[in-house]
Parts: sequence; structure tokens; C-alpha cells
Amino acid sequence: MIRIVLVDDQELVRAGLRALAESDGDIEVVGEAADGRTGVSRVRELRPDVVLMDVRMPRLDGLAATREIVADPALADVRVLILTTFDEDEHVFDAIRSGAAGYLLKDVAPAELRRAVRVVAAGEALLDPGVTATVLRAVAAGPAPRSGDDRLAGLTEREREVLQQLGRGLTNDEIARELYLSPATARTYVSRLLAKLGARDRAALVILAYETGLVRAP
Repeated sequence: MIRIVLVDDQELVRAGLRALAESDGDIEVVGEAADGRTGVSRVRELRPDVVLMDVRMPRLDGLAATREIVADPALADVRVLILTTFDEDEHVFDAIRSGAAGYLLKDVAPAELRRAVRVVAAGEALLDPGVTATVLRAVAAGPAPRSGDDRLAGLTEREREVLQQLGRGLTNDEIARELYLSPATARTYVSRLLAKLGARDRAALVILAYETGLVRAP
């Protein structure tokens, strides 16, 4: 059973999220909060597996609340999934920098919401496809990759191949199929890339793949 806490300032939204999240029977909503400050308190009290966090809320916004949760060593096993109506670039990048494990827009399909909860509960990072496109457009519009960028110098050829597939937006299972690896081996390579490159999460690896020119923006 995956235990989650809902943090959103709209009671109707929380009720809808509860109904959607619990419909398959493997996810349980153990607490709710209507603002970020109360949300952090509830997370410290309940220690859920996943927090569904809105962005714009009174007292403390969702990104600041996420930073508090991520910075607390006692909550190291808690994963935050940002769920919002806003897809502006600054919110996406702020969410990535805050340490959120995922970022979804509220128009996501119910089944995709439940899948996202399971993905982040399992320790992976997840970005809504539309959000990923926003990130990649911003990277593409930025400076060209630096010549002689040596951040990938310590990677093996196979690690570069995995990073390239990450940059294309593939999941671990898709990477495994593309490179003829087992899913467990694909996960091991992603974990190794995070450690070698000092990246906080999967989204940071995607950005790095574009910044270094390993993947070219369309």
C-alpha cells in the first residue's frame, strides 16, 4: 500500500484527488492539508511515501514546502510529486531545483496520475511529457553546447548510450528495450549516472544531455 498526503488549498480538488488516487486499491490517502505550512507539518507527522503538492497556496507555497521536506533528513524517504495547473517555465525549473521527484499538470488522466504516484514511490523521477517539452525548449533556446565540455568524460560508452536515451525522454523500461538490457540493469545505469554526474534527479540528467550536446534539440 502506497501512503500519500494531499496538499492543495481547494477542498473540492482534494476530494477529487482522493477518489482518483484510491480507486485501484493500492494507494491510500492518509492525510490532507490546505496550505504548505500545514502540509509540511502533516508530512512530518504521518511520514507518507508520496506527497501530492499544489504550487500556489496560502501561508507557504508548494515549492517552498517541497524544499523544507527535501531538506529534512528525517523525511529522506518521502517523495514529492508537484501537481498543478501551471506549466510556465519558472515553475518547472523551480520544481526541479526544489528537489521534487515529479511534476504533473492537473489535466493528467486519472490512470496516469496513479502511475505517477507508483513511479515516484518506487524511487524514480517523473515529468509530465508536456513539462519535459517545456524544459527542452528552454534548453534549446539557451546557449549552444560548450565546445570541449568535459562533464561526460568519465562515462563509459554504455553510460553515454543510457544518458542519450534519457535525454530523449525514455523511461527505464523503454531504455531497457531500446538497448537490449534488463529493466534492473537499466535502473542501475541510471543510478550510476546520477552518482557520477552529481545530478539530483532524472530531470537534471535530461538537461545535462542537452547542455553537453549528447542529444540535439529538434
